[in-house]
Amino acid sequence: MLKIRPASYGRSDRSATSQWFWEVDRTLIALLFVLIGIGLIAVAAASPAAADRYSSATATLPELYFFWRQLGWLFVSVPVMFLVSAMPRLLLTRLCLLATAVGIVALALVPWLGSEINGAKRWLDFGVSRVQPSEFLKPVYVVTLAFLFTRRWSFVTRAAASGGLALVTAFLLMRQPDFGSTVIFLATWAAMFALAGARMKLVAGLGVAGLVGIVLAYFFYDVATTRIDAFLFGEGDSFQTDRAMATLTAGGLLGKGPGAGELKFGLPEPHTDYIFSVIGEEFGLIACLAIAILYFMIVARVLVKLLDEDDALAILASAGLVLQFGLQAFINMAVNVQIAPSKGMTLPFISYGGSSMLALSIGMGLLLAFSRRNPYLNRSPYVVRWSGT
Repeated sequence: MLKIRPASYGRSDRSATSQWFWEVDRTLIALLFVLIGIGLIAVAAASPAAADRYSSATATLPELYFFWRQLGWLFVSVPVMFLVSAMPRLLLTRLCLLATAVGIVALALVPWLGSEINGAKRWLDFGVSRVQPSEFLKPVYVVTLAFLFTRRWSFVTRAAASGGLALVTAFLLMRQPDFGSTVIFLATWAAMFALAGARMKLVAGLGVAGLVGIVLAYFFYDVATTRIDAFLFGEGDSFQTDRAMATLTAGGLLGKGPGAGELKFGLPEPHTDYIFSVIGEEFGLIACLAIAILYFMIVARVLVKLLDEDDALAILASAGLVLQFGLQAFINMAVNVQIAPSKGMTLPFISYGGSSMLALSIGMGLLLAFSRRNPYLNRSPYVVRWSGT
């Protein structure tokens, strides 16, 4: 009689699945699943308001329309995350280099072939679904930068190659225009440039260049001018951020309860850009604080683990991926609490979005893959095996 024995995943088991189980950061996976669970609850809370906003005289969307679609995307995205996390680093690096080239070409095609929404062309329409190339470029761009920074070239050559990629990407993003994503791509490069061994004078110079870039954007980029004027001087249309702040604080510390929110029906994008405000109204400011702490824990978890890592590519790729993830979350929350001008950026794993969810899952799969550790390998936090200079 054939007996089927369940996998034990013991330390003596050397199968590929068991090896992945012992090497992957299971605490990080648990934190991500908590975040995904919160996201499903938040989308369910925001879905009635979003369905009401996008319903028309001829077609009325069901109240939980966006929730069920998000759940469907999760059934696709989570397996992709695990599949990517189980792949070898060398293969992933090669795939990321190829994907970065494809992503740059896709960004270049967006102004001609893209579909326009709210005055910006950021999506390629494939009929069944719209895809935002910049979302899929984010994670593979980080791995490509890590690859360039760890080549056996002079530091000047590495800085020029990686900086060239960052500038080309920024130029293509500003043509859409997408100022928020441009900030994330350039800030990620700057952080990785510093981690790769740049001198403090160069890092300080980059900070000054960033400030100059924002000033130039204010004078020559109409959308930036409008949003900065509304943020700093209260001039122009600040309806979105004012409404978001009012919704966020309407629930007090503990919230009005699931489904009891009313102000969310007046938000422009309650299920995407302003879902953090919906959480504040229905679940309270304490829930918002808990979410901010959860993002901080994810970033801190990865950065602390990297202190005992000696592979240069793994250090830069993991740090870049988690900093990019944390920066996107920070910008979204900052907009909702009115400490940053409106940017039209989603909250990772919490906001609704099919292509966004899939791209984030690929990014987290890459992070899990590059942060995998061999539990049998002796490591000492006091031995430095790599220097970026």
